[in-house]
Amino acid sequence: MGPSAVDPDCAFCAIVSGGERASRVYEDDRVLAFMDIHPAAPGDLLVIPKAHVEGLEDVDEDLMAHLFRVVHLLTRGLRRSGLRCEGVNVFLADGEAAEQTVFHLHVHVFPRTWDDAFRLEVRWQERSRAALDDDAERIRAGLERGRHHPGQP
Repeated sequence: MGPSAVDPDCAFCAIVSGGERASRVYEDDRVLAFMDIHPAAPGDLLVIPKAHVEGLEDVDEDLMAHLFRVVHLLTRGLRRSGLRCEGVNVFLADGEAAEQTVFHLHVHVFPRTWDDAFRLEVRWQERSRAALDDDAERIRAGLERGRHHPGQP
């Protein structure tokens, strides 16, 4: 699904339009950041494009770059806020298999402390150099198939 102004069934679009309340932290003409209503910790932020885009394939390069500039800015603000923040995780889930639950692209900015309960469970794999080289070749081929002009998805 390409970018559109709003999706009437999207909770984040309702926040953008003012139909749902949110504790707004940052806003410009393209991006909105607000406090997560179900935070992992105090200071847990969500950063979204104002236009409705579901995932990474739907957002153009300029908007994505701007979104991450705002994430960078907010990370600085979080670290200087006085809230407990000994580290930061930035997280983006793209698709159901990645556990995306709201299908409006969003970036989580999680403040971390040494004693928090935040965990990502990962089973790290061992891969041979030949398998890694094969994976790299497949991704390069995918880039060629999806070749686009800068600034376009």
